[in-house]
Amino acid sequence: MKTITLNIPDSVELDEKDTTILVAAILFEKGKLTMGQAAKMVNLSKKTFMELLSKYGVSIFNYPASDLENDIKNARNYSI
Repeated sequence: MKTITLNIPDSVELDEKDTTILVAAILFEKGKLTMGQAAKMVNLSKKTFMELLSKYGVSIFNYPASDLENDIKNARNYSI
């Protein structure tokens, strides 16, 4: 893993763990990390990391709306 040093103003009340979780959540949201990779980055289980995502306003369903629309369209055209 890479190590990055950040200079954060003292007025921002984030410790190292909170900052790492925030970065992992954003990278997951942007599709740069899988759920497992993000959880590993912060040394948490997938379940625990998923539970924390809502605190950061990140959905566990990392699925673009356009893909959902295509899935619905395809489902309507599918017959058994």
